[in-house]
Amino acid sequence: MKIPISYNLRNLITRRTTTIMTALGIGLTVAVLLAVLALVEGLRTSLSGTGHPLNILATRKGAGSELGSSMTPEQFQIIKSKPGIARAANGEPMASLELVTVILLESPENPAGVNISLRGLTTSGFAMREDIKITEGRMFQSGRREIVMGKGLAKRYPKASIGSKLDFGRGDWEVVGIMDAGRSAANSEIFCDLAQLASDQNREAGLSSALIRAADAVSMQALINDLTSDRRLNFDAVSERSYYESQTSSAAPIQFLGIFVAIIMAIGSSFAAMNTMYAAVARRSAEIGTLRVLGFSKLGILTSFMIESLLLSLLGGIIGCLLVLPLNNFTTGIGSFVTFSEFSFGLRVTPEIMLTGIVFALVMGTLGGFFPANSAARKEILTALRQG
Repeated sequence: MKIPISYNLRNLITRRTTTIMTALGIGLTVAVLLAVLALVEGLRTSLSGTGHPLNILATRKGAGSELGSSMTPEQFQIIKSKPGIARAANGEPMASLELVTVILLESPENPAGVNISLRGLTTSGFAMREDIKITEGRMFQSGRREIVMGKGLAKRYPKASIGSKLDFGRGDWEVVGIMDAGRSAANSEIFCDLAQLASDQNREAGLSSALIRAADAVSMQALINDLTSDRRLNFDAVSERSYYESQTSSAAPIQFLGIFVAIIMAIGSSFAAMNTMYAAVARRSAEIGTLRVLGFSKLGILTSFMIESLLLSLLGGIIGCLLVLPLNNFTTGIGSFVTFSEFSFGLRVTPEIMLTGIVFALVMGTLGGFFPANSAARKEILTALRQG
């Protein structure tokens, strides 16, 4: 005979204080794990979603990133002449020479400032990024000391609002617009006029990289091979998306630390669930003996107590999901070991991540409930009745 689940529900309700405290402990453990997974997912989505599928990024061999790369205008002219490059409406090759550097931007959390990527480009370079839209203000004008802020930066740095001025390089730069790049890494960057930035940094002959649009998927790989093998250039060429996806390594230490802490907390929560179930077994010895007298088998009692433990952990998993749900789309930042600047991105609490939390909680409930349930099932009838 099977013991009805209503029996387990009544027991959990009767011990409501113990049930809530144990479920809350499991919930906090699940919340820690989910917060870490949401952070990693937000960063991964931000980086993997950056770039057009046909865009190619060319940098100096061994540079590792645009920040450490160097490119002359003469080299860029060689790149523009390569076959397989898409053409804009005006017939010009879709290629953008760009300069990337970092500036210090103060924040309420860090008055000393953090490194932020500053990208100098032309209007054609901005046009190649079709997913970026100016949502507030306007685009910077060529020849002026004007900048456009990424939406993620604008959220985290209130001082960088439209009309304000940032002091870096040789003087002040005016914020004239806010750009929305969806979930891409451009939300963590500042855009400005290439010529003005190059002059400000005294780097007219030493720019950073070139962004190129291939005509189609077939010519894209041929163009990458051509750029990489051209000895006049000494460049590496990769798809823009591959370049940004490789930077997800920045989240690896946080992911490892977060999961490690969650596992330690999970062990503690499993023991808490185990203690709760052992206490329940001790208090309900008479019930167990009565159930055996009524004809319920040892397997039925084992299953019943396991179900009770799983219900307890399921409640904890739901609490954990509810605790972490407000973090969805919360904007934060993380330093990159590749670009030596900060990425701003939103945490993503997806259904898959919440399902992972529920499964994690059920695993804790299984580990914490098996031994008490087994102890209850092995009690002899007379012994259980005497202890009651």
